[in-house]
Amino acid sequence: MSSSDIFTGETIGTAVLILLGGGVCAAVTLKRSKAQNAGWLAITFGWGFAVLAGAYIGTKSGAHLNPAVTLGLAIDGAVKWSDVPLYIGSQLLGAMIGATLVWLAYHGQFKAHLTDPEIVESLNPHEGMVDQTAEPEAGPVLGIFSTGPEIRNAVQNLVTEIIATAVLVLFILTMGLTKGLATSGTGTLMVALVVVGIGLSLGGPTGYAINPARDLGPRIVHALLPLPNKGGSDWRYAWIPVVGPLAGAALAAGIHKLAF
Repeated sequence: MSSSDIFTGETIGTAVLILLGGGVCAAVTLKRSKAQNAGWLAITFGWGFAVLAGAYIGTKSGAHLNPAVTLGLAIDGAVKWSDVPLYIGSQLLGAMIGATLVWLAYHGQFKAHLTDPEIVESLNPHEGMVDQTAEPEAGPVLGIFSTGPEIRNAVQNLVTEIIATAVLVLFILTMGLTKGLATSGTGTLMVALVVVGIGLSLGGPTGYAINPARDLGPRIVHALLPLPNKGGSDWRYAWIPVVGPLAGAALAAGIHKLAF
């Protein structure tokens, strides 16, 4: 496929993925949202539907929407290595666009949430105001943009992301074993359902990034957006949802080559 096909499909598809996925996180998190506190099921199914929409929209490029998927396919020989930088660059750009669109769609809710006295107090409970010189690791709305661990243990967090991504990429690589699944629209639906399953089963420890662009692009946007009292972007953790999924993809490709 052409470079323009890759760029267009991956940029727009990933943007829609992050718009709908980040959108459900915003809906559940932010004050003055009708879906506030809807819970983990809403988030996992929201992300599954986001994958479904983004993947169908990105069909023209193969709908990777994820550097880990691109890496796994390249190791398996299904994607040319020379196309990998374009795939990943387009995915990162799309993720940043999608995160910006989430902010625009929920602009009023972001403002209401981040200026709420309860949130301001939680950032600096001793003074009731934000200390601009002591940025917290993760601000109160960072979870809308990117992932973070419930228990901060680098080894465990990395292993969790490796395992979860390996499941996703191995499923994608083995779809071809079921006749017609990879070439029919059903394959895309199955991937979306697997993402829901990963979220329900393996998402608890880290929020299941399973996609470096999904995490890094919106984290950059969080750092750049003019959000009051937004707190830190947790750059100390940011390498794990990048390295973990890439390692998981390589592991899945290795298993696929050996076992199938």
